[in-house]
Amino acid sequence: MNVEAAHGPSVRRQLLRPLLWVWLLGMAAAVGGAYWLARASVNAAFDRSLQDECTALASRVTWSDRGPLLDQTRQAREVITWDVEDRNSFAMVDADGHALAGDAGVPVPARRGRMTFERPVLFDATFEDEPVRGAVFSVASPMLDRSVSLVVVETRRKRTVLLRDIQLGIVLPSLALGALTFLLLGWGIRRGLQPLRDVATEVSRRAASDWRALPMRDVPAEAAPLIERINMLLADVQHSVSLQRRFVADAAHQLRTPVAGIRVLAQELQQELRALPCGVEPQPWQPLLHQLLKSSDRLARLIGQLLSLARSETALAMDEEQAAMDIVPLVREATESLVLECVRDGRTVSLIAPQSPVVARAHPLWLGEVLNNLLDNARRYGGRNIVMRIGAVEGGGARVEVEDDGEGVAEAELARIFEPFWRGERADLRNDGGTGLGLAIAREIVERLGGRLEAASRPAVAGMRFTVRLSA
Repeated sequence: MNVEAAHGPSVRRQLLRPLLWVWLLGMAAAVGGAYWLARASVNAAFDRSLQDECTALASRVTWSDRGPLLDQTRQAREVITWDVEDRNSFAMVDADGHALAGDAGVPVPARRGRMTFERPVLFDATFEDEPVRGAVFSVASPMLDRSVSLVVVETRRKRTVLLRDIQLGIVLPSLALGALTFLLLGWGIRRGLQPLRDVATEVSRRAASDWRALPMRDVPAEAAPLIERINMLLADVQHSVSLQRRFVADAAHQLRTPVAGIRVLAQELQQELRALPCGVEPQPWQPLLHQLLKSSDRLARLIGQLLSLARSETALAMDEEQAAMDIVPLVREATESLVLECVRDGRTVSLIAPQSPVVARAHPLWLGEVLNNLLDNARRYGGRNIVMRIGAVEGGGARVEVEDDGEGVAEAELARIFEPFWRGERADLRNDGGTGLGLAIAREIVERLGGRLEAASRPAVAGMRFTVRLSA
C-alpha cells in the first residue's frame, strides 16, 4: 500500500518540492546568464586583442613609388604569431581583394565590409576547415589615391577552453551550493519535525489503556493546536470509559443483592421441600430447583466478574501496590481452592516450579485473580490433565503457563478469545457456567502489571496453553 495514498505527502516533501522548482529555475537562469556573460566577456577580451594586432600590423605599412609595403621583419611577424595555442594568420589585400603580402588563403570579407578606416571591424569565417575570428582594418596612402586592408584571423581554440573553464567555475560551485542548501533545509525541517516524531514514538509505546495527555514540550507552534485537540479527545475518552466502568460497577453492585436474595430463597425452598412428609413426592420440583440454583450461581459469578473488570483499572493504576516478589508461593496459595475443585471433578492438576525463588513485578491479589481465571477456563473447557509451569526469564522477570489437553481453539478464533463475552461458536448451546469475561479480565490485569498474556492452541501444543509473562 502506498504510504502517501494513505495520508498524503510529508511536510518535508511539501516544503522542499516548491523550493526545488524555484532552485531549478534559478539555476537555469544563473547558468544561462553565466554562459552569456562569460561568452561576452571572453569574446570582448579576445576581440580587443585581435583588433590591437590588426592595428599594430597596419602601422607597419609604408608607401613607396612601387605601392604599399608591409614590414615583415621577425619582430613584426611575432606580433601576429606569438600565440602557440591558437593559429594566427594575416594578409594585406588591395581594394579588389588580391593578396599583396602574408597568407593568400586568409579569408577576406566582402568588398563592402573590407574598407574600414576608422577602426578594425570584426568578422567570422572559416579558414582551412576551422572556424576563425578575424579583424580587418584599412589604411590609405597620404599621397596616392590608393588603400589597402590588413586582415588578421585566429582560431577559436583558446576562446572555447576559457569559456568552458569560466562556465565550470560558475556552474559547479552553484550546483554544490544548491545541494548543500537543500541538505541543510532537509536537516532543518527534519529537526523541526522531530518533536512530532517523539510524540508519535511515545504514543506507540503506550498501552491501549493509557490515556494520559501527550507532552507539549518542544512541540512546534504550528502543531500545538493539533496536540491540544488530541489531548482533549484523550480526556473525553478517558472520562467516557470511566463513566462506563462506573456504570457497570454500580449496576453489578446493585444486582448482587437481589441475585443473592433469589439464591437464598431457592435454597430455602429446597430445604422446605426436603422437609416435607414422606407421603408428599417433591421429585418433580428437584430438577427445576437445581436449574434455578445453578442459574443464580452463574448470575452471581457474572456479577462478580463484572465487578472485577470494573475495579481492576482503579486498583492496578496505583504503582505502589505493585512490587517485585517471589511468585511461586503466591501461585500456590492463589490457586489452592480451585485446584481442589478440579481434583473433585476428576482432573489431574500438576504444578512444575523451581526450588529457587522466581522474582517478578506483581500484585498478590490481582495476579491470583489472573491465575484463577486461567485455571477455571482450563477446568471448564480443557481436558483431563492440567499443567501449571513457573519459570524465570533470562534478563529478569517470570513466566507462568497454564496448559491443558482439551480440544483447544481453532486458529481463526484464537485472536478473539480475549474479547469480552466471546465464548466461541454456539456458546448458547453449552451449559458450562462460563461468563465470557474471565480471559478478558486476565489480559486486562496482566497488561496493567506491565506484562503480556499470550495464547496458543493446536497443533502448536497438546490442547490450549496460556502464558503470563511478567517483567522484573
